[in-house]
Amino acid sequence: MPDTDETGERAPKRSDPGGGLLMGRPFGVPVYVSPSWFLVAALITWVFGDQLDRVLPELGPARYLVALFFALAFYASVLVHELAHTVAALRFRLPVRRIRLQFFGGVSEIEKEAETPVREFVLASVGPLLSLLLAGAFYLGMEAVDAPTVPGVLLAGLMISNLLVAAFNLLPGLPLDGGRMLRAVIWGITGKPMAGTVTAAWVGRGLAVTVLIGLPLVTQTGLLGNRGQEIGGMETVMDALLAAILAAIIWTGAGNSLRMARLRQHLPELQARALTRRAIPVENATPLSEALRRANEAGARALVVVDGQGDPTAIVRETAIASVPEHRRPWIAVSTLSQDLTEGMKVSADLTGEDLLDHLRATPATEYLVLEPGGRIYGVLSTTDVEKAFVKAMARPQP
Repeated sequence: MPDTDETGERAPKRSDPGGGLLMGRPFGVPVYVSPSWFLVAALITWVFGDQLDRVLPELGPARYLVALFFALAFYASVLVHELAHTVAALRFRLPVRRIRLQFFGGVSEIEKEAETPVREFVLASVGPLLSLLLAGAFYLGMEAVDAPTVPGVLLAGLMISNLLVAAFNLLPGLPLDGGRMLRAVIWGITGKPMAGTVTAAWVGRGLAVTVLIGLPLVTQTGLLGNRGQEIGGMETVMDALLAAILAAIIWTGAGNSLRMARLRQHLPELQARALTRRAIPVENATPLSEALRRANEAGARALVVVDGQGDPTAIVRETAIASVPEHRRPWIAVSTLSQDLTEGMKVSADLTGEDLLDHLRATPATEYLVLEPGGRIYGVLSTTDVEKAFVKAMARPQP
């Protein structure tokens, strides 16, 4: 069960198209269950129910209710694993967007990167550590009950599944927790987080290839307890399919980690002051043609509507200007093409990088008024210009 902690639902919602069904908000963080979870829960119920039929045949059809309980308890363990990451992130004052339980495990969407390699290591290691502690707790529970009973079988299954979750996530490749731990170690040694990310991501891609080839090979050779001749065609296909899914998840996650690291590397290049278009102030009743004439003379590319005291009240939208034919512009007042300013649409000229993007995400708009620290109008920032600058920075070859 891969566990990937993504780094980036603000309004409470019952459901979200990208997240699934909202189940609760432990520690104030929304927990969503993806629709794919129900498919896996049904598969676990079916497979575990068949296993129960061999161990406890007297259960009859009730074995599937027991198997369903196991599936729910297992995903509760996955949720506890994710909550460990969440609590650690909140402890380090890192915002957590949400937790998602999905097809193969869970995801804690942590919106910012840890500030130090030590914190990164702690943040990555708490999940597998808690899974190991859960496995230990289930083992102690097994010692208190008889093995050939429903509680004994459930506790054994939960112990083994949590051990597998911990072991798999400790593999040293991104996007797994072990990959983040490896990244933290290399970051600490070299002082370069990007070096750690590149190394751990390529190790992750190597793991993906190993899983794709190695998992079917291991099951076919009987290293997991089944002799090769006892494995039928359907089992072979299922092993290959499982290996392909796991390999795809790891490979894709490693690539995403590289892209996110590259994104953060270029974030400081996004500066509100450098991307802002020069603007001129105009009053409400100013005809559009006159406002554009003044802007051309001043070499400006944006219009800000001000009141009688010179305070900004609105921004004239660029798309609205483009939609007005030239012959009608003398008869259209700029006020009819403007968008009233809200407090969130006012941006400090000193904002850069992640702080700038956080501000834009918090108040989505097409244009923002950029102000000097003293409150003087500096210009207008267009989200289109921000996107172009970001794409241009990302397209440059790595040094």
